[in-house]
Amino acid sequence: MKAYFARSLCGLALFGWLLVGTVASDGAQINYRPLKSIPIGGEGGWDYLEVDSSAHRLYVSHATKVVVIDTATDTVVGEVADTPGVHGIVVAPDLGRGFTSNGRENKVGIFDVKMLQPIAKVETGGNPDAILYESKRAGVYAFNGRSHSATVIDARTAKVLATIPLGGKPEFAVEDPDRDRIFVNIEDTSELVAIDAARREVVARWPIAPGEEASGLAIDVTHHRLFLGCANKLMVMMDDNTGKVLGSVPIGAGVDACKYDPVTQLAFASCGAGTTTIARADGTDALTVVQTLKTARGARTMALDPATHKIYLSAAEYPPGAAGERRPQPMAGSFKVLVFGPERGEVLKSRPAGEKAN
Repeated sequence: MKAYFARSLCGLALFGWLLVGTVASDGAQINYRPLKSIPIGGEGGWDYLEVDSSAHRLYVSHATKVVVIDTATDTVVGEVADTPGVHGIVVAPDLGRGFTSNGRENKVGIFDVKMLQPIAKVETGGNPDAILYESKRAGVYAFNGRSHSATVIDARTAKVLATIPLGGKPEFAVEDPDRDRIFVNIEDTSELVAIDAARREVVARWPIAPGEEASGLAIDVTHHRLFLGCANKLMVMMDDNTGKVLGSVPIGAGVDACKYDPVTQLAFASCGAGTTTIARADGTDALTVVQTLKTARGARTMALDPATHKIYLSAAEYPPGAAGERRPQPMAGSFKVLVFGPERGEVLKSRPAGEKAN
């Protein structure tokens, strides 16, 4: 992702929400609201968060370590040390391993998810950023921002299997396991590329206009839709078969993450200016904003738990005089994770299994 600290941020309230109704696929209204703030403290920046629903864990990047939170109790239960400049975290539950992209040392770190202890490190290209686990072949993909490439690592043996040139600076990546496709944003060329996971090579390259410089990326594998969070304040919806842009909606400034919930059929775009846009995407060609959730200044990275439908955003507090700064420094000890979720008692129902878009 673009940076550890917030960029181009205006002075906004740290909490609050707009009461705009979100409609589930059964017609029920869903309203997202703040649920909790989990204090973490310490100093340094942050980037990705990663949810492991089955283990009730949230992994949070923070400077040179990964903070581990129990999502059942919303408490910090441990940390993974020695991850200099960590950007992303991904977990392979079938192997009992986790992987971090350590941007400052150009390596992927491997750790034991039970003991939270390091196992090994693997050399990558320059500044590995996004990271993805492809479970079918137990492959870990580290997307190297400075080298414009992806390093593919065998998750079992920690050996490098391939280096894939991408033709530009990669940002986030997602997988469609049924189709053996991995999709990744190429930020500096305003494109999206498709990688054949079996052949480990780029097989398609698509422009994202009217979007520009996409960072966030999410996927609806049932309806073959991609959601791109773009720097020009748009979330773009794209057909992942053809690369056709189907629609777009306005979002806030400084987007860095997108998520999609297959049960509620909601797409999320978290923006550093202090809002998360929630749009309805029900498998048709329509994308409609249904809620603009006020979050916090600098809360641009996000994870979603598909089991609870909660979203988690990293944030911190800033000095009052830093409102006009391009990259303000957060106040020491103020780092935290904000938790948002549906109103209590709302029923979340999915589209019938197997139902596709027309």
